[in-house]
Amino acid sequence: MSTENEGTAVPPAPSAPPVPVDAPASAPGTAQEGHASAGIPGPGAGSTPPAGGAPSAPGAPHPEGAPTTQLPPVPPGQPGAYPAAEAGWPPPPPVTPLYAGGGGGAGGGLGASYQEPAPKPKNGRGGLVAAILVAALVAGGVGGGIGYQLAKNNDSSGSTTVAASTSGGDVKRAIGSIASVAARALPSTVTIEAESTNGQGGTGTGFVFDTQGHIVTNNHVVADAVDGGKLTATFPNGKKYDAEIIGHAQGYDVAVIKLKNAPSDLKPLALGDSDKVAVGDETIAIGAPFGLSNTVTQGIISAKHRPVASSDGGSESKASYMSALQTDASINPGNSGGPLLDAQGAVIGINSAIQSTGSSGLGGSGQSGSIGLGFAIPINQAKYVAQQLIKTGKPVYAKIGASVSLDETTGGAKITDQGAGGSAAIESGGPADKAGLKPGDVITKLDDTVVDSGPTLIGEIWTHKPGDQVMITYQRGGKSHTVDLTLGSRVGDN
Repeated sequence: MSTENEGTAVPPAPSAPPVPVDAPASAPGTAQEGHASAGIPGPGAGSTPPAGGAPSAPGAPHPEGAPTTQLPPVPPGQPGAYPAAEAGWPPPPPVTPLYAGGGGGAGGGLGASYQEPAPKPKNGRGGLVAAILVAALVAGGVGGGIGYQLAKNNDSSGSTTVAASTSGGDVKRAIGSIASVAARALPSTVTIEAESTNGQGGTGTGFVFDTQGHIVTNNHVVADAVDGGKLTATFPNGKKYDAEIIGHAQGYDVAVIKLKNAPSDLKPLALGDSDKVAVGDETIAIGAPFGLSNTVTQGIISAKHRPVASSDGGSESKASYMSALQTDASINPGNSGGPLLDAQGAVIGINSAIQSTGSSGLGGSGQSGSIGLGFAIPINQAKYVAQQLIKTGKPVYAKIGASVSLDETTGGAKITDQGAGGSAAIESGGPADKAGLKPGDVITKLDDTVVDSGPTLIGEIWTHKPGDQVMITYQRGGKSHTVDLTLGSRVGDN
């Protein structure tokens, strides 16, 4: 299913069943125009995906702020058709979700699209101030009425007020309470503001990764500042630092920035194990929804391995794919890039996209918001990507070296008859070629995970590292076959 990144619309992608089950055999058919190489499009690896966005499917997830949105602020984009992706880079899925931090778009069954956070309106404080004033006036009126009544009742008797035994600040909170977790994690989260050279930008979130000043966030959160823009990170204590981009991965939607003149007392957040997370586990999300920095929300893990395809909705943007953790913790545009914590306060994911009933971008008048369907990049995957970016500045993707259709389907990921730009669908000498896969084969499982579409397959492949061995189940001529395959690698987003 596709979702939107907080604020930006993304093309929809077919949704995968929540629990692995044997997928029905799918007879090979004619390859559709839209296709991408699995795990980094097959032949021609390294080519850039076609510009444009696929139309969003109704009900698809969006990055925070759109039907399904990924977190950073991103200007709303009009969904369009995604052309076939070239080998080395899979084109965006049929349906794209919105970014939780700033992108927006219609979402569909496969994944969630994301958006970059939308620019803060110049009069952003207006609504909040008005609300506060109204609340104050109402409280004043009620207080006055009660005061008068108490005074009247107390003409001939003592005061009827009752004092609490302790004040709020004296309450003892358990070490594992939400308040305790928030108190420990908030000092290590930052609100990120990215601004392009033309003054456009948005707000997202990030968290301290190490003591050297590296901050992990979403790619769509910092996208505006990639080419000479301005980037800042502000801590809850009000201290603000200029920052620079160390590396960013469009496909994974992960980026690493570094604080300039970083303080010496940084406390990195502890990283958990996303593979051990179970449905029903408690979750805590921290971010800056709609610019409200240092916001904490609570929920649970609603599902695992949720296939999400997202995009920032830009005319030249590429899709991001993830096998996401789904949570019902409230996530909105601006939460993108923030940590999703477990009950002990360890990071288990990076909030990136949401499914929403709205489809407008974060910067529009009808911004999308949380309906309890949020998606996070598993931390085990994000940690690997972040370490690669810090080490080399470039992302490394796993691939099978085959071009697959990105059209919506429930039959699996079909290897196309031809690759992007007229190239071969199977990369010569690549993993798929060595495993004996052929055009027309329909991949239905990767290990024990059911594959219902091309985007789902790509997202699952990217949860692995180059060199990992996986078992591929596929249909050919109405019969099911399995084969072991060693994943190849591609460096960079292009």
